[in-house]
Amino acid sequence: MTEYNKLVRVGIYIICVFILMTSCKKDVGQEQELVIEFGIHDTPQIPENYYDYENAYIVPEHFNTDPLLTLIYANIEPENNPITNAGAALGRVLFYDQKLSINNEIACASCHIQEHAFSDPRQNSIGVFGQMSDRNSMGFQNLKYSRRMFRDLRINGLENQIEVPIQNIAEMGISMEDLVTKLSGVAYYSPLVQDAFGSQEWTAERISFALSQFIRSITTFNSKYDQGIQNGFNNFSEMELAGKELFFGGDFRCNHCHTTQNFFSPQAMNNGLDTMYVDQGQFLATGEVSDIGLFKVPSLRNIALTAPYMHDGRFSDVEEVLEHYSIGVQPHPNLNDRITVEITTGGSPFLINMTDQEKIQLIAFLNTLTDLEMISDEKFANPFYY
Repeated sequence: MTEYNKLVRVGIYIICVFILMTSCKKDVGQEQELVIEFGIHDTPQIPENYYDYENAYIVPEHFNTDPLLTLIYANIEPENNPITNAGAALGRVLFYDQKLSINNEIACASCHIQEHAFSDPRQNSIGVFGQMSDRNSMGFQNLKYSRRMFRDLRINGLENQIEVPIQNIAEMGISMEDLVTKLSGVAYYSPLVQDAFGSQEWTAERISFALSQFIRSITTFNSKYDQGIQNGFNNFSEMELAGKELFFGGDFRCNHCHTTQNFFSPQAMNNGLDTMYVDQGQFLATGEVSDIGLFKVPSLRNIALTAPYMHDGRFSDVEEVLEHYSIGVQPHPNLNDRITVEITTGGSPFLINMTDQEKIQLIAFLNTLTDLEMISDEKFANPFYY
């Protein structure tokens, strides 16, 4: 669908809503018909020919030539669950289907929203029966480079992670056994499961495999920054170039934690948010005192779209994040060595003391990591909305 057609569709929808609100001649039945015609449907719309998900791993040269990233990527995708067009198409429907929750009101996409780079703009996500999550939902893309899941890295592998929120009583609240039974009675899944796995049988593994294929297919390689690498950054403004120099220059140590062309780390780190942690982070998974206050280092790709920030969503915008690293890093025995004066774990907080101009420059650079193509790509969009 072209951008023009999208605008036409939105315009028609707005007109219809206006008519419904202003006309006293429309009865309830007519209103419901219009909502169904232009809004959320009970069945997904699947293209006759599946979208191309299999080419998700065709990456630009600067990713392929990044030695650390190539090393990390070596064995991330399990051999028994490669991305296929049919498997990811099934995963896309599952990702957006509210039937995956016990009360048919919460989908994976309820907390991972495409236009927000698959993050949640709320500080805490809302699960079944209005229950609130303990942590802010992370955005995700390029998860083929991540082996450990969740902010505390407690799960190894995306396939193993999938079942956790589905069965969590505060998130989707349904057992895998009950979900298998439930989905087995949904007619629109039969041809999708057949195409993806060769039979119409539902299993918990097939649910996890299909969702994992779709989620791994969500990749981002086409930001202004990526384009800049190809043309010597002649597409950058002076402000963006200055911010790029600050980020990579070393004095601010930004790229000491947010490494590689994916701007992330596979590790969890303590970044001095508190002297005493209410949420003790990776310690809850390992029981190791040295892991108190350690949380996964997220990718900065699409960071402009994923507010609020940190595990508890305490920072509402990027300016507040920069202010933390500028003057707000707190001392802690587990403070990561990359942000200490002595470059030793638990050392004195390294405070950047940025000027207002430097903050503006850094933000300008971080905005170049936004991939507008990914957040509008139809193959990642809600198939129930048309």
